[in-house]
Amino acid sequence: MNGDREVGEWLSKDARIQLISATGSTRMGKAVSAAVGQRLGRSLLELGGNNAIIISDKADLDMALIGAVFGAVGTCGQRCTSTRRLIIQDKVYDAFRDKLIKAYGQLRIGDPLNEKNHVGPLIDKDAVKMYENALLAAKKQGATIAVEGGVLSGEEYASGCYVKPAVVEAESNMDIVQEETFAPILYLLRYKGDIHDAIAIQNGVRQGLSSAVMTRDLLEAEQFLSAVGSDCGIANVNIGTSGAEIGGAFGGEKETGGGRESGSDAWKTYMRRQTNTINYGTTLPLAQGIKFDL
Repeated sequence: MNGDREVGEWLSKDARIQLISATGSTRMGKAVSAAVGQRLGRSLLELGGNNAIIISDKADLDMALIGAVFGAVGTCGQRCTSTRRLIIQDKVYDAFRDKLIKAYGQLRIGDPLNEKNHVGPLIDKDAVKMYENALLAAKKQGATIAVEGGVLSGEEYASGCYVKPAVVEAESNMDIVQEETFAPILYLLRYKGDIHDAIAIQNGVRQGLSSAVMTRDLLEAEQFLSAVGSDCGIANVNIGTSGAEIGGAFGGEKETGGGRESGSDAWKTYMRRQTNTINYGTTLPLAQGIKFDL
């Protein structure tokens, strides 16, 4: 069902609706969870992501570049699994940043129905404002703009919703990096040390939807997928964060909500479970050997 906030509130509070499946922002999810929980209903939440790709010094940088660019600018950065952060090993940071800047210079922005274009518009002018505010906040917090953003003008961009994908060199503890901006802004974060240092940066946000590592080192890949690795609901190796695999459980941890759509167990959430016991005999056996002489 589509509608505004009032429709969502009505659905969440209506006791006749046993399950609410909600996809959207973390703020929305908290409101839905509180309203549904108040009536002891059930909710399935698939909320915000602050998705990262770790780029190891043992990665195939050309492959990593493809995954990073597609994840960051595909659908104009408006997928819940869009890549928001690149966590790059210090040894390859400068080389990879330069490759990324060159790749961004080749992006074609325009009508999404034209197959030659790579990037379409943001959904509306409110999204454009959030994009602009995020870039301003990044600058105020001390980040460096590696690829300038901005709103495009002209006949082809008359809607006012076409923006330039931006790349920002930042620090992981900056407030703006800790938040998800639903727009094509990619934050570059440098890490020194081994894969555990990168994983700590990746996990150091409140969201936990999608994650990836680019590496040709089997031990790094296994550590990323282990119990001390990525804390996200989706963890990929040598493929980006963007998208959903057919048959795989889709959803995340922490402020992403914990819900799962699709996958082997997701159907259980939509069930109304009922236990049935049928006595086919002519006597009624009782527990604990109890007998009534009636």
